[in-house]
Amino acid sequence: MSEQPIPPLPGTPAGAELAPEVASRLKRDEHGLVAAIIQQHDSGEVLMLGWMDDEALRRTLGTGRVTFWSRSRQEYWRKGDTSGHVQWVRSVALDCDGDALLVRVDQVGAACHTGTRTCFDGRDLAAVVGPVEDHDATTEGTR
Repeated sequence: MSEQPIPPLPGTPAGAELAPEVASRLKRDEHGLVAAIIQQHDSGEVLMLGWMDDEALRRTLGTGRVTFWSRSRQEYWRKGDTSGHVQWVRSVALDCDGDALLVRVDQVGAACHTGTRTCFDGRDLAAVVGPVEDHDATTEGTR
């Protein structure tokens, strides 16, 4: 099932670009994409990971709805257009290296296309868990 085509932003000419001061800070992969971590704004729950190019980020910043670039379909898709499981933007931050975005959202319904709340529900891997340490003692020398 394909998402509906996304029209240009109201009042913005088709083909408008991401603000240069934002675009210059992005470190894109070989396909022009940046990873976008999607997090529930109030609980901190990590919901999913998607991919954005400059246009998807521009649409996300300018509409209040999260837009991704689909690597498999090679098209833009706005979360919730067909499922009703909308992601309303609450904030967007760029990491220190410029190669990842943190998009805090108000998620309506399931975030995962499988119908689960997050793309990580029930998908834990076996891992050795490190010891719990007194963080004050271990970071004392690094301050």
